[in-house]
Amino acid sequence: MPEKPSIEGLEQKWSAHWQDQGTFTFDRAKTREQIFAIDTPPPTISGSLHLGTAFGYIQVDSIARFHRMRGREVFYPMGWDDNGLPTERRVQNHYGVRCDPAVPYDPDLVVTEGSKGQRPISRKNFVELCHRLTTEFEDDFEQQWRLMGLSVDWNLSYATIDARSRRVAQRGFLRNLARGEAYAADAPTLWDIDFQTAVAQAELEERTLPAEYHRIRFARVDGGPPVEIETTRPELLPSCVALVANPNDERYQELFGTEVSTPVFGVRVPIIAHRLAQPEKGSGIAMICTFGDTTDVMWWRELDLPTRTVIRRDGRFQQELPAWLDGPAEQAWSHLAGLYPQQARKRIVELLVDSGDLVGEPTPITHEVKFFEKGDRPLEIVASRQWYIRNGARSQDLREALIDSGREITWHPDFMRIRYEHWVNGLNTDWLISRQRYFGVPFPVWYPVLEDGEIGWDAPILAEEAALPVDPSTDTPAGFDESQRGKPGGFIADPDVMDTWATSSLTPQIAGGWGDDEDLFARVFPMDLRPQGPEIIRTWLFSTLLRSKLEHGVLPWRHTSINGWILDPDRKKMSKSKDNVLTPMPLVHLYGADGLRYWACSSAPGTDTAAEQAQMKVGRRLALKILNASKFVLGLDPKPDLSPADVTEPIDCAMLAQLSDVIVEATTHFEAYNYHRALSVTEGFFWGFCDDYLELVKQRAYGDGTEAGSARAALALAQSVLLRLLAPFLPFVAEEVWSWWRPGSVHRAPWPTPEELGDAPASGNPAALGAVGAVLVDVRKTKSENRRSQRSEVARLVLSDAADQLDLVRIGEQDLRRAGSIADLVLRESPTREVTVELAPAE
Repeated sequence: MPEKPSIEGLEQKWSAHWQDQGTFTFDRAKTREQIFAIDTPPPTISGSLHLGTAFGYIQVDSIARFHRMRGREVFYPMGWDDNGLPTERRVQNHYGVRCDPAVPYDPDLVVTEGSKGQRPISRKNFVELCHRLTTEFEDDFEQQWRLMGLSVDWNLSYATIDARSRRVAQRGFLRNLARGEAYAADAPTLWDIDFQTAVAQAELEERTLPAEYHRIRFARVDGGPPVEIETTRPELLPSCVALVANPNDERYQELFGTEVSTPVFGVRVPIIAHRLAQPEKGSGIAMICTFGDTTDVMWWRELDLPTRTVIRRDGRFQQELPAWLDGPAEQAWSHLAGLYPQQARKRIVELLVDSGDLVGEPTPITHEVKFFEKGDRPLEIVASRQWYIRNGARSQDLREALIDSGREITWHPDFMRIRYEHWVNGLNTDWLISRQRYFGVPFPVWYPVLEDGEIGWDAPILAEEAALPVDPSTDTPAGFDESQRGKPGGFIADPDVMDTWATSSLTPQIAGGWGDDEDLFARVFPMDLRPQGPEIIRTWLFSTLLRSKLEHGVLPWRHTSINGWILDPDRKKMSKSKDNVLTPMPLVHLYGADGLRYWACSSAPGTDTAAEQAQMKVGRRLALKILNASKFVLGLDPKPDLSPADVTEPIDCAMLAQLSDVIVEATTHFEAYNYHRALSVTEGFFWGFCDDYLELVKQRAYGDGTEAGSARAALALAQSVLLRLLAPFLPFVAEEVWSWWRPGSVHRAPWPTPEELGDAPASGNPAALGAVGAVLVDVRKTKSENRRSQRSEVARLVLSDAADQLDLVRIGEQDLRRAGSIADLVLRESPTREVTVELAPAE
């Protein structure tokens, strides 16, 4: 035991010790019933570690430590989510490069960190740089997690782009495909023109933008009065396929089944009825284009309308004249070809003015526009070939089954389940899992190149499971060689990679060894707990549940714990765009990891929490108090073979009775995943233990005989219990103190039980300590108000109170006299409580 205990440096000391000793190494010899398995979130490692990420992981770690001390073998892996757009962007900026698949591979490529510009390099070179940079970030993140006390088994680490993850993701996809759950389709796709990739429903973000309603006149083919529509996207006139109105709108009953001619372009389109047309919006009749928004897609699909797309993947209008435009339309098209939509909008308005088909002036409005959550420009909808997994959007039976599955899971807190159900009920498209990027898990698919050079998209060549993982861009399918790539009679690779969630949705299978280590998989799957943030319920939680049900027919885990948001001191959500993001390590340096953990574990599951450094300071103070109180208790040199039978004094028994209740309550809270309440009840007892009980028995504990032995035994028993109760929250200081007097790690010690306190609690009244402590508080207060030392004498103390309260005080009367230096203690029965403290004259 050091002369001057300190919390400084405990993180480095004990994180290294735990690693050397294998303290948290998973014992795979245990049976499934003996194991507590956690589906740990793989954090994105393309940037700095966010305080909000640390917040949720620390809470989960307290649960892991509790179950380990309860005798369960904890399967607690760590993954790294390292593929996808964020990593690609980071590599582009870090090395000053961009991926160009047309550039040949350079095995001797040299790049310089911090280079400016966007030097084109091959796909293989680009992927190699992604691997290089993510490895550096993984090492940095691991060190940060260690210093924050995460008790994961680092031998179980994986990355979502490593060979194991690629093999699992490709195997899962092939099996989805074989069962008809995955499919490829040419369909309207939400498209980010900057990232040049398709975007799934779960990745959308609505942003409010200014716009203008343009009222446009369509001439009727039958010569009747023109029809006027209102639109915010007049530039899509060349892709108009119909006008639509509500079937109950009396204004347009006679027009259903007739045709109009598009202004400027002169294309005949029908007027049709659909229930989703809104009579109160604009003129009540709308223009259907392919495609302006998701409503257009729905109308196009349900009404079996033609496809007339004009916007390419780069976001520009195509250069060539669309096949359905001819004659006078060719001149009009020449004004739009090659323009971005915003430029085309301005030009088409000019053409409408010239033709006399723009009615009045545009009306300014604001409206919600869909963006990719990482994008800077509105999404477009283009027709493209993509891979999908069926998710219930088009199957009521599957949707209801997924809702029922969500209700079989125990949610912490339960209200988060409603967010899951809202997402499932709001699905309108199957899960789009393909991305037009480079650093991701490739689809294990090739296509034949026919003799005429056409691609056999409908006859995919699938990789064999035994060959996984494969990269079709460099590997060849069975029966072919590299010389046949791209040639008639040969093959081409599927050019896309999987959405990162298509891999992350299989984290239980990846971590558990599905397909690679079936013995391990049987011991850990289905898992016990999925912890995560609320923002990815719709992506990670839903997709993991979906994949597990499709592949295994079971839930992937029994419980899910959802952490809340982290808010800045002004209670605004932290985000990079607001420049209010904090990182955890500076706070660890200020308050210690235990201080940071105290703050995180004080917040209930699902509760948004401000990054209050004042609370972290309280956590630091608690850690220091543990050191100092423990130094006093262990300084009494408690005998190693102490027994609850040594506790004989009533006030000591009363303290242990209180502690017994704390053990029961903290255990109950932890079992219900209410770690914050376990911390609260333990901390509350600890401060009372230090402020009241320690002060009451201090002098007696220094003495000799049975009474002194009772105090020392009670102190040591409480010390052991409290360290174990606090260990899940403040692991570093708990381990430090444990090492002063006990062998092994406190984190492998058994969780405390009331039984280890023996019969002492049964003979003690837990209310006695509070009653005596309250009087001692009055004594201290009087001395402080009179600026007297706490050691100064009290000439006389008169306590007036109810008889039952006086009886409680009498239990600790002698300790109270000693602790308060009370010469004369008078107890008087009274219906109201009153304390009079007369201090002895100052010397």
